[in-house]
Amino acid sequence: MQDSLYVALSSQIALERRLDTIADNVANASTIGFRATGVKFEDVVSGTGPKSVSFASSGNTYLSNAHGPMTETGNPFDFAIQGDAWFAIETPVGTVMTRDGRFSMNDAGELMSIEGHPVLDSGGAPIQLDPRNGPPKAGADGSLRQGDQLVGAIGLYDFDPGQNFVRYGNSGIVPARTPEPVTDRPDVGVAQGFLEESNVNPVLEMTRLIMVQRAFENTAALIRQADATTDDAIKTLGSK
Repeated sequence: MQDSLYVALSSQIALERRLDTIADNVANASTIGFRATGVKFEDVVSGTGPKSVSFASSGNTYLSNAHGPMTETGNPFDFAIQGDAWFAIETPVGTVMTRDGRFSMNDAGELMSIEGHPVLDSGGAPIQLDPRNGPPKAGADGSLRQGDQLVGAIGLYDFDPGQNFVRYGNSGIVPARTPEPVTDRPDVGVAQGFLEESNVNPVLEMTRLIMVQRAFENTAALIRQADATTDDAIKTLGSK
């Protein structure tokens, strides 16, 4: 009799976590470089044989690897990654991976992220430009030239967020392991003057939100039914 109550409660905990990820996805549907969060649930079996009961796990989050649409801005400090790779920026918590390519050059010539963090090259060092020579021209491989001089290259990194990843800001991900720079990958490159939009599909997320709300209502009804059954049992046994 209590099993149905515990199953329903585990389901509500899982649904609440899914609801949180959907809300975060919808809130970042217009965030540059944002990648949607999904949750993978598994059955947790208690007991063996005919007495075994399956509960819902709290779930493991994962990052959608779908690419967001690219928008042309014409800004020479906007960059979008073509292919499966990430930019690296240096933050107070260490190196953070991002697909947000809204960069700028400060007065000292450092290439900075939208949050004011240094953008790193493939060796993990901040990119230093010449502030007197204006915006750089980027090659498809991320190389940066000012005039005829090669002044650096934007680092592109191979990175797997894995499960239960940690976000930094809106579109940054804190890597659990040291990311590896991309080398000799013709399918990976940089497009200057473009930005990658969020890969969130708002219509799909709202559909999922409705499904989660209905599932939550169903489990709430199951809990009420289990409570009523328990109350009836107590009344019946108490009257004897």
